[in-house]
Amino acid sequence: MTPGELRDFCLSFNAAVEDFPFTPDTSVFKVLGKLFALTRLDGSPLTVNLKCDPEDAIRLREEYEGLIIPGYHMNKRHWNTVRVDGELPDRLVRELVEDSYDLVVAGLPRAERLRLDRP
Repeated sequence: MTPGELRDFCLSFNAAVEDFPFTPDTSVFKVLGKLFALTRLDGSPLTVNLKCDPEDAIRLREEYEGLIIPGYHMNKRHWNTVRVDGELPDRLVRELVEDSYDLVVAGLPRAERLRLDRP
Protein backbone atom coordinates (compact mmCIF):
# COMPACT_ATOMS: atom_id res chain seq x y z
CA MET A 1 0.00 0.00 0.00
CA THR A 2 1.40 3.36 -0.98
CA PRO A 3 1.09 6.50 1.16
CA GLY A 4 -1.50 7.85 -1.28
CA GLU A 5 -3.53 4.65 -1.11
CA LEU A 6 -3.43 4.73 2.69
CA ARG A 7 -4.58 8.36 2.72
CA ASP A 8 -7.37 7.70 0.20
CA PHE A 9 -8.57 4.66 2.12
CA CYS A 10 -8.69 6.55 5.43
CA LEU A 11 -10.67 9.33 3.76
CA SER A 12 -13.10 6.87 2.13
CA PHE A 13 -15.05 6.38 5.37
CA ASN A 14 -18.20 8.31 6.11
CA ALA A 15 -17.41 11.76 7.63
CA ALA A 16 -13.65 11.05 7.72
CA VAL A 17 -11.37 14.08 7.51
CA GLU A 18 -7.63 14.67 7.52
CA ASP A 19 -6.21 17.13 10.03
CA PHE A 20 -2.71 18.29 11.00
CA PRO A 21 -2.93 19.25 14.70
CA PHE A 22 0.64 18.24 15.59
CA THR A 23 2.91 19.02 12.64
CA PRO A 24 2.39 19.61 8.92
CA ASP A 25 3.98 16.17 8.34
CA THR A 26 1.63 14.19 10.58
CA SER A 27 -1.74 13.26 9.07
CA VAL A 28 -4.46 12.66 11.64
CA PHE A 29 -7.61 11.03 10.31
CA LYS A 30 -10.74 11.70 12.35
CA VAL A 31 -14.42 10.94 12.33
CA LEU A 32 -16.56 13.62 13.96
CA GLY A 33 -13.51 14.99 15.75
CA LYS A 34 -12.25 11.63 17.07
CA LEU A 35 -8.93 10.20 15.88
CA PHE A 36 -8.93 6.77 14.21
CA ALA A 37 -5.60 6.83 12.33
CA LEU A 38 -2.35 8.75 12.64
CA THR A 39 0.58 8.59 10.21
CA ARG A 40 3.49 10.38 8.62
CA LEU A 41 2.78 9.70 4.98
CA ASP A 42 6.40 10.48 4.11
CA GLY A 43 7.75 8.18 6.85
CA SER A 44 10.20 5.43 6.08
CA PRO A 45 9.06 2.85 6.77
CA LEU A 46 5.45 3.94 6.36
CA THR A 47 3.54 3.21 9.58
CA VAL A 48 0.08 4.06 10.87
CA ASN A 49 -1.25 4.13 14.43
CA LEU A 50 -4.65 2.44 14.69
CA LYS A 51 -7.09 1.87 17.50
CA CYS A 52 -7.58 -1.79 18.36
CA ASP A 53 -9.52 -3.97 20.76
CA PRO A 54 -7.03 -4.75 23.58
CA GLU A 55 -7.27 -8.54 23.15
CA ASP A 56 -6.88 -8.29 19.38
CA ALA A 57 -3.96 -5.89 19.85
CA ILE A 58 -2.00 -8.48 21.80
CA ARG A 59 -2.84 -11.28 19.36
CA LEU A 60 -1.82 -9.19 16.34
CA ARG A 61 1.47 -8.16 17.96
CA GLU A 62 2.31 -11.81 18.60
CA GLU A 63 1.20 -13.00 15.16
CA TYR A 64 2.97 -10.21 13.24
CA GLU A 65 5.95 -9.62 15.52
CA GLY A 66 7.94 -6.57 14.46
CA LEU A 67 5.31 -5.48 11.93
CA ILE A 68 2.57 -4.64 14.44
CA ILE A 69 3.84 -3.16 17.69
CA PRO A 70 2.34 -1.24 20.64
CA GLY A 71 1.17 2.20 19.53
CA TYR A 72 4.01 4.70 19.36
CA HIS A 73 3.20 7.68 21.64
CA MET A 74 -0.27 6.22 22.23
CA ASN A 75 -2.10 4.21 24.89
CA LYS A 76 -0.40 0.89 24.24
CA ARG A 77 -3.40 -1.11 25.45
CA HIS A 78 -5.72 0.33 22.79
CA TRP A 79 -3.41 1.37 19.94
CA ASN A 80 -1.05 -0.45 17.59
CA THR A 81 1.55 0.90 15.19
CA VAL A 82 1.27 -1.02 11.93
CA ARG A 83 3.99 -1.13 9.26
CA VAL A 84 2.55 -0.41 5.84
CA ASP A 85 5.61 -1.20 3.74
CA GLY A 86 4.37 -4.24 1.86
CA GLU A 87 5.33 -6.94 4.35
CA LEU A 88 1.76 -7.15 5.66
CA PRO A 89 -0.97 -7.98 3.14
CA ASP A 90 -2.85 -4.84 1.99
CA ARG A 91 -6.09 -6.66 2.82
CA LEU A 92 -5.02 -6.95 6.48
CA VAL A 93 -3.99 -3.29 6.64
CA ARG A 94 -7.37 -2.26 5.22
CA GLU A 95 -9.17 -4.46 7.78
CA LEU A 96 -7.18 -2.90 10.63
CA VAL A 97 -7.94 0.65 9.43
CA GLU A 98 -11.63 -0.21 9.09
CA ASP A 99 -11.67 -1.83 12.55
CA SER A 100 -10.10 1.31 14.02
CA TYR A 101 -12.73 3.52 12.36
CA ASP A 102 -15.52 1.21 13.56
CA LEU A 103 -14.21 1.21 17.16
CA VAL A 104 -14.12 5.00 17.22
CA VAL A 105 -17.60 5.27 15.72
CA ALA A 106 -18.93 2.77 18.29
CA GLY A 107 -17.67 5.07 21.05
CA LEU A 108 -19.52 8.12 19.70
CA PRO A 109 -22.77 9.26 21.28
CA ARG A 110 -25.82 7.57 19.77
CA ALA A 111 -27.07 10.75 18.09
CA GLU A 112 -23.74 11.19 16.29
CA ARG A 113 -23.68 7.54 15.21
CA LEU A 114 -27.18 7.91 13.77
CA ARG A 115 -26.11 11.07 11.94
CA LEU A 116 -23.35 9.06 10.24
CA ASP A 117 -25.91 6.57 8.90
CA ARG A 118 -27.84 9.27 7.02
CA PRO A 119 -27.00 9.85 3.35
